[in-house]
Amino acid sequence: MSPKAKVFLLSLLVVYPLDQITKAMVNAKIHYADRIEVIPGFFDLTHVRNGGGAFSFFADGPLEQRMAFFIGTTIIAICLLLVFYRKLEDDEVLSATALGVVLGGAIGNLTDRVRFGEVIDFLDVHLTNSYTWPTFNVADSAIVIGVILLVIEIFLAEEPDEDGGAAQSVDAKGVESAPGTNVR
Repeated sequence: MSPKAKVFLLSLLVVYPLDQITKAMVNAKIHYADRIEVIPGFFDLTHVRNGGGAFSFFADGPLEQRMAFFIGTTIIAICLLLVFYRKLEDDEVLSATALGVVLGGAIGNLTDRVRFGEVIDFLDVHLTNSYTWPTFNVADSAIVIGVILLVIEIFLAEEPDEDGGAAQSVDAKGVESAPGTNVR
């Protein structure tokens, strides 16, 4: 199995079960709308349901339209993630990790939508005394972390040279070489 496949599957197989286990625990242990203060004034566990998307987007729409929209867009996103994954080189482990994390989160929230018609959210962060970030879950966190990893990868990627080829790198002795070579 290639390095990219190992980290992709590992990321997916950590995020998805972690998301589903935490949601099952919240569903079993915290009554709907109840709040458990963890760090006073900063962090609570709060059992809420979100029928919409990020920031409760489209939460008040008709159930059938919401389900069609969110399930459809999630399936398209999953397909795109798999296409991006297939295009990665075997050694692109940061991108593969990021895609696995995002995929695990997407499948986690999709599972909720299919099972419950909405997503279980429970992580509540109070940024100030007057503002609480919208409640979220492990899947949401994974998606954000995966996107941040992809952005980092973009900034770390070598830029092609002016001729459109791969950028040259210079070693400590000032010797230029193409990426992946060790000309000394």
